[in-house]
Amino acid sequence: MTSKSNASYLPRFLAALFLGVCLSLMTAASAETPEEAPVKLFTVITSEKAETQFMALVLSLQSARKGAEVRILLCDEAGKLAIRGGSADSLLPANRSPRDLLADLIGLGVRVEICAIFLPNRDYTMEDLLPEVAVARPDQVADYMLQPGVRFFTF
Repeated sequence: MTSKSNASYLPRFLAALFLGVCLSLMTAASAETPEEAPVKLFTVITSEKAETQFMALVLSLQSARKGAEVRILLCDEAGKLAIRGGSADSLLPANRSPRDLLADLIGLGVRVEICAIFLPNRDYTMEDLLPEVAVARPDQVADYMLQPGVRFFTF
């Protein structure tokens, strides 16, 4: 083969290479993509302020309704949201309380827990908790937090 004959193969080789790349891209684009895992949202609420609690819960509720896996941890004064019979001031414009939103989240199957140190440091017992609320186990919370893709919100 002479250099002249090699030169005549180059345009055909480049055209074939280009066509192969295009076909590969078209095949990849038309292939079904695996379903993405749901977003995981971990909301930690410590604030005693009703407006802050409400905003944390409304964002968690909206996320859950949009398909996110939501988990809520109530610590410090926010733990009182999980106590039966507590006061529940309604906020405008929704005319609902943080406790109402917590009930909505529980109704959607959202896992709600209080910090492990909440009960031992107050005059409440397990019997005072809403039945759907559990006491968090730090090892399990840490396992959840370490999962890839968990988004954290603290209020």
